[in-house]
Parts: sequence; structure tokens; C-alpha cells
Amino acid sequence: MRRRPLIFLIFTSAYFLSYFYRLTNAVIAPDLTTELGLTPSQLGLMTSLFFATFAAAQIPLGIGLDRWGPRWVTPGLMLIGVLGSILFGMAPSFFWLSVGRGLIGIGMAGILMGSLKAFSQWFPPDRFATMSGLLVGIGSTGALFAAAPLAWLNSQVGWRNVFLGMAAITLLVALSIFVFGRNTPPDVEWPEPTQGKGGIGQAMRDPRFWRIAPVAMFASGTGLAFQGLWAGPYLFDVHGLTKLEGGNILLFIGIGATLGFISSGWVADRLNIAKVVLSGTVLFIIAQIILALRPPLPIVSTMFFLFGFAGAFNILVLSHVRRIFPDSITGQAISAMNLFGFAGTFLLQWLIGVIIGSFTATASGAYPPQAYTTVLLVTAVCNFAALIRYYPLTRQPEQATHVTH
Repeated sequence: MRRRPLIFLIFTSAYFLSYFYRLTNAVIAPDLTTELGLTPSQLGLMTSLFFATFAAAQIPLGIGLDRWGPRWVTPGLMLIGVLGSILFGMAPSFFWLSVGRGLIGIGMAGILMGSLKAFSQWFPPDRFATMSGLLVGIGSTGALFAAAPLAWLNSQVGWRNVFLGMAAITLLVALSIFVFGRNTPPDVEWPEPTQGKGGIGQAMRDPRFWRIAPVAMFASGTGLAFQGLWAGPYLFDVHGLTKLEGGNILLFIGIGATLGFISSGWVADRLNIAKVVLSGTVLFIIAQIILALRPPLPIVSTMFFLFGFAGAFNILVLSHVRRIFPDSITGQAISAMNLFGFAGTFLLQWLIGVIIGSFTATASGAYPPQAYTTVLLVTAVCNFAALIRYYPLTRQPEQATHVTH
């Protein structure tokens, strides 16, 4: 169908923006601190508001997607993100930075779920994991643009103009989804939302949902918390690297994650999706344990790649949910599951900071290697416990929901 590539393109472009926004503060943090006099706690709180508002939007988002569809809901929320980006770029104080950052989180909250809801209608079930993996894999390159390219733009035009420019780009992509997107193909009727005992209640009463949720919470939370904030301090404090040296090694996580997102869906559509999630999470745990042992730098680079690659397989829990529940509630079911992923990120970013802060820093502000060993062992144990909960699903037949296209 001719419109399918266009549907994929416009939603993937939107997801690129979402990934870019969530990681921007890592690059512009020194400028925010200097210009607005932010303390470390203010910087951390303001940055995490993206994930807090993103998570808070998931439940009403799912209801909206099932009722009105991604063509209306996703660009509507993106307009809130446009306002947030403008406020952030013009913010005179910590308060307005926080308001802008929170609004950006709400604005980006409907992109991944809207994309998956659209794909559930435009692509057959046996291609859903492949297309969602490509979506996240290509869109996650926004993380690469939030590194060196953003640093260059910041040096040329300043962070305020970057965010004002991003507001214009976000508006353009939102309009593209509204103008060119469609909820369903011409020959497919939009499924009516389930009433009464259905919807999110139906999803959350299913015991399979609660076997998947811990993996979403701890695998996704660990991956985003470490890549988005704590992987850098690990390299600086444990291995004594400079920012440039650390940045070069951090790329291995991004490259691994992109390849993992792209390949995971293709593999899952050809094998048992639960067993693929299990295998990926086991490798993810192994990477954390080896990093906790503080290996030499060449092994660190390899483990960073494995961490990114295997951690990316957690995206398949959303495809697993899509296979379990009917079309009429996929928006609510997937959004509810995504809530656990971003709530886990918000929780683990704070928890890791608490654990590291419980150790005594050196005069230069560096924390001892034992702090990071403790953190990585804690996250490994959490992921292992989640995997034990998930394991029974690997022994059950998959129940795909088929849609005629």
C-alpha cells in the first residue's frame, strides 16, 4: 500500500525529535548552570521532569489513542511540546525552564504510542515487531544528534536559539502527521473502543501484563538512566577519562542501541517474542555485571556496545503486549506498559544518584569506583528478578491478534 512508507516516515521523524529532546540537557548543562545559576539538584530535577510528565501522560494518552486515533492525538500533544520548547528557549529562571521541560515531556509522550497504534492498523501483526524496531532504531539516532551536532549548534547560535528552532521543526512534523497521516487504511474501519470492563482495566486484570511490566520498568529504566546520565560519570570517576575520551566511548552505547532496536523486531517476528526478550535481557544483565567488575577500557567499550544492543531488546515488551490484547485497546495496553518504562527511568535515575551519593567523594568531586560497582550490581539484580517473573511467558504459546488489511 503506497501510503505505508509515508506513515512510517512521518511518525519516525517525530520519534527522532522525541529522542533528541530527552537527551539535550546532557550537552547544554554547563550553559544552563552558568547562565541561570542552577544547582546540581535543580539541574537533575528539571531534567527528570521530561520523564515524569511523559509517564504521567501515558494512561490518558492510551484512552485518547483508542478513541480518536494517532492522527489527532499525536500532533495535538506535539503542539504542547512546541509551546514547551519555546518556553524553555526563552526561560529567564529555573521555574520556567522546569515548566518548559515538563511541557516538552507531555508533547513527546504521544509519539511512540501513537506510532505503534498507527502501525497496528497499517501493518499486519507478523510485521509489527519489525516495523516498531525500525521506528525506534532509526528514531534513536536522535541521540547521536543530541551529542556532537548539538554541541556545535550550541557554540554557533546558543542553546536558546536551538530550542526555538526545534519548536519550529516540531510544529512542521506535527502538521505533517495531521495532513498526511490516517488512522487506518481506506478499507479498514476504525475499531470502536472497548466499553465497560474493557480498556485499561481489561489489560491490567490480565496476569500476563504483570509478568511483562517489571521487565519494562527495570530494563528500560536501567538503559535510559545509565545512557542518559550515569554512563559518563562511570567513565570519568572509575577510569579517569576526559570528557572527549569518555564521549568517544559513550558512542558505543548509542551505536549498539540503534543496531539493537533495528534488529530486535526482525528477529522477534521470526522467533518466539518472549524467548527473544529473555535472551536479550540475559545479555543486558551480563553487560552490567562485567561493567561492575571495572574491566580494562577495551572491554568497557565492548560492554557498552553490548549494554546498548541488548538493552534495546526491551522495546519488544510493547510488541508482546500488542500480540496479547485486541485492537480496540492496544493504545491503552501499550501506553500502560510504557508508563512502567518511563516511571522506571525516573525512579532509577534518582535511586542511582542516592546510592552514589552515599559514598564519600574525593576532593576533586569524583566518587569511588565501589559506588558504581554497587549501582550496577543493584540494577543487575533488579533486572534478574524481573526476568524470573517474566520467564513463564516463554513457555506459553503466543496469542497474536490478527487484523485483515
